Amino acid sequence: MSSMNRLLKSALALSLTAAVAYPVAAQDIESQILQKFQQGAYSKKGADSCLMCHQKDAKVMALFDGVHGNLENSNSPMAKLQCETCHGPQGKHKGKNEPMVTFGANGNVSAELQDSVCLSCHQDAERMAWHDSLHSDDASCVGCHDIHTGSDPVLNRASEVAVCTDCHQQQQQDLYKRSHHPLTTQAGEGSMVCSDCHNPHGSLSDASLTEVSVNDTCYQCHADKRGPVLWEHQPVVDDCRSCHNVHGSVNDAMLTRKAPMLCQSCHANDGHASRAYGDDDSAFTGGDSCLNCHSQIHGSNHPSGQLLQR
Repeated sequence: MSSMNRLLKSALALSLTAAVAYPVAAQDIESQILQKFQQGAYSKKGADSCLMCHQKDAKVMALFDGVHGNLENSNSPMAKLQCETCHGPQGKHKGKNEPMVTFGANGNVSAELQDSVCLSCHQDAERMAWHDSLHSDDASCVGCHDIHTGSDPVLNRASEVAVCTDCHQQQQQDLYKRSHHPLTTQAGEGSMVCSDCHNPHGSLSDASLTEVSVNDTCYQCHADKRGPVLWEHQPVVDDCRSCHNVHGSVNDAMLTRKAPMLCQSCHANDGHASRAYGDDDSAFTGGDSCLNCHSQIHGSNHPSGQLLQR
C-alpha cells in the first residue's frame, strides 16, 4: 500500500472521530480536503506551483534545508508528491483558495488528521504505541517537531530538554533542584536528555519509559544497583521511586525525604523510633542518620548483611 493510500485510509477513518469534537467550520474544511484526496486532485506542477506564491516566506523555504525537502532522498516528501505529500492535493487552491492541510495548534484540521499525515511515512517500532501514548491525547507531531527547518530542535540533544519542558513544567522545576540527573538545560550542559529514559512516541510501560519498568530503566545507568542479591531491601526491588524523585529533589541522592524520616515512613517500629530527631550527637540523627550503620541500603551479598550493614 502506497504512502498516500495509507494516508487516505487513515484520514477517512479519523474523520468520524474528528466530527464528534471538532467545530462545524473545521469539519467542513476537513470534508473538502478529504474529498480532494478521494479525487486525487494533485497539481501537475508540484512545488513549482506552490512556490509561485510562497517562495517569499522564509519559513516555507527553510524546508529545503532539512531532510523533508531533500529531492535526492527517495524517502523524503519532496521526492514524492512534493508539498502535496503533506499538505494534500492542491485542487483549486490556487486562485480559488481551496483549503489544504495546515499544521499546528491553529491548523485547519484535527490533530488526529495531522498526525495521520506524518504516520503515513513514519511507521516503525519506535512509533508502534503512539495511538495509546499520553502525547497522542493532548498533542500532535508538530507540537514537538519542527518540519520546515534544517535542524529539528527536539532531535538535537542540546535543545531537546527545552522542547520537552515547555509543556512539562513540573519536571522542569525539579531539574533545577540541587540534586538532579545531569540533563542538558539552560542551567548547564549534562550527559542526559529526556529521551534517554522516555519514548515520547509511547511505549507499553509506565510513563512511556524506554524499558519495561521503572527499575529496568534506572538499571541502564545504575547497573550496580541491579540484583539479585542475598539480602534484598524490598522498596528497591519494587520501585526506585519509593525513595527517589527521579527528576530532582532538594535532598541528597534525589531522595524524596531526608533520613531518618524517609526510613521511618516504613520502619516506624524499628526500635529506633523513640530517638528524638535533632540530636546531632546521636548516630541515629547525625551525619547520614540510618545510613551510618545500614550503609548497604540497596541490598547486600555479605553473609552477615541481613540488616544491610555490610
